[in-house]
Amino acid sequence: MNPFESLGLIPELTKAVDELGFVNPTPIQQETIPMVLGTNDDVVALAQTGTGKTAAFGLPIEQQLDLESNHLQALVLSPTRELCLQIHKDLESYAKHLPDLKVAAIYGGSDVPAQIKALKNKPHMVAGTPGRVLDMIRRKILKTDQIQWVVLDEADEMLNMGFKEDLDAILDTVPDNKRTLLFSATMPNEVLKIAKKYMHDPVEITSGEKNAVAGNVKHQFYMVHARDRYEALKRIADINPSIYGIVFCRTRQETREVADKLKNDGYNADALHGDLSQAQREYVMKGFRNGLLQMLVATDVAARGIDVSDLTHVINYNLPDEPEVYIHRSGRTGRAGKSGISITIIHTREINKIRNLERLTGKPFEKRPVPTGPEICEKQLFNLVDRMEHTDVDESQISPYMDVIYKKLDWLSREDLIKRFVSVEFNRFLDYYKNAPDLNVKEEKQSAKRKEKEIKPAKTFTRFFINIGTKNKLTPPRMIGLINDYTKRRDLAIGKIDIMKKFTFFEIDQQFEKDILKAFKKAEFDGVNLKVEISRPDTKQARTEAKNTRLKDKKKRKNKR
Repeated sequence: MNPFESLGLIPELTKAVDELGFVNPTPIQQETIPMVLGTNDDVVALAQTGTGKTAAFGLPIEQQLDLESNHLQALVLSPTRELCLQIHKDLESYAKHLPDLKVAAIYGGSDVPAQIKALKNKPHMVAGTPGRVLDMIRRKILKTDQIQWVVLDEADEMLNMGFKEDLDAILDTVPDNKRTLLFSATMPNEVLKIAKKYMHDPVEITSGEKNAVAGNVKHQFYMVHARDRYEALKRIADINPSIYGIVFCRTRQETREVADKLKNDGYNADALHGDLSQAQREYVMKGFRNGLLQMLVATDVAARGIDVSDLTHVINYNLPDEPEVYIHRSGRTGRAGKSGISITIIHTREINKIRNLERLTGKPFEKRPVPTGPEICEKQLFNLVDRMEHTDVDESQISPYMDVIYKKLDWLSREDLIKRFVSVEFNRFLDYYKNAPDLNVKEEKQSAKRKEKEIKPAKTFTRFFINIGTKNKLTPPRMIGLINDYTKRRDLAIGKIDIMKKFTFFEIDQQFEKDILKAFKKAEFDGVNLKVEISRPDTKQARTEAKNTRLKDKKKRKNKR
């Protein structure tokens, strides 16, 4: 018996998953599929990246759809178009032997008329991003009155991206008796609030331990000065000639810069970020999935929906702000029973963050020395020889040219021929790494800097006002990204960030006051012209802030009574 058949799935679905290469259900599938098939309960599932969530909800929902109905019955919400497209593709694959089942995908950044046409085709299931789904509901194109299932996939990320108001608006339109399946890698308070507001006594399912990482992933870190971060990345790539991985950066600007440098240095690399058109994103992803790109440089948001099972490495060009995001990233490698390596490049003041990750994950992080020039040259030389040794020779194709080649090279001895062949590709590494400096930070220097830092006075911060807030879907990570993007600096000390409904206050090291004011001239955010100024006690913004604070305090006192 097919292992999936034992979960209660019909032959049409078990045949499809068998053809897709599914052997045994994952833990989340083993628990969720029978629950969705055999009960009417809502489900809250804590599941990490790469655990097979789409099949866990997709298969049992598809089995229960009324294919004779022309109404939309299931809505799957996800944070990014990449993940939306991946879910749509998977759902269609599962329904291969259910020809009457129709699935549509609607997401931002793509042709609206084409998506309207897809909805008018009366799909049974829709996979969508919150913004576009809400837009289609308001246009009265997407009808939600007959929906029986709502799936919130990557719920934590949807909230991190500022979709809470959109989710609330969407969920307010669906019937009260619908079933809700919520999947999230982490369970912050905001996710729990949504579960409490829109779900009825949900059953909780946990796939593995919270904050657990794959056992077949090694965790390594390299410590360098901040200015040497790219050079360290380049050496990591060179010491791993067969690398096939994702390089995670903090901002879109950084992904562009790193990808451009890698391409200029001769690597098969490209960037994936929010500024690309859908056609450009699909082109980049096709090249990466087909192995034409060795390294994909991406932000966390852009990487959502990437489903590649044989990555050798994940490289954190910068540590993420949230430790749980590191677990998401590292989960991209070491899939399908294969081993993988998660690498982090840190500067001298980030060692405590590594120790925190060790405590969070329960895994040791190995400090590795940044490879030296001679080490890289040796590795590349033997990799070249291995490739030559295992290269297939097509005699029929090459034989017409051999006489000329023999004549051309006849004057060379066997030893000279081998030396010249190897040098054709190897010389560029010899030239590049000639007299290459050691990038490793010496422990004694690090300790000296730490002591020096301890006697330095604490930083003085300047408080700034900016005219966007939660109404503009601003979050602390997005605010940090704005500062990094417009200042084009990574060494700014950022203090407290207070986000209000229509405006925000943020703190920056006082010595960079002029840099901030200059950087944000003529800047914009999602179509809003940004206004940034220093917040002083006598400004209108400061008075508004003080008024809001007094109102909050008054409300707190009233509640205590």
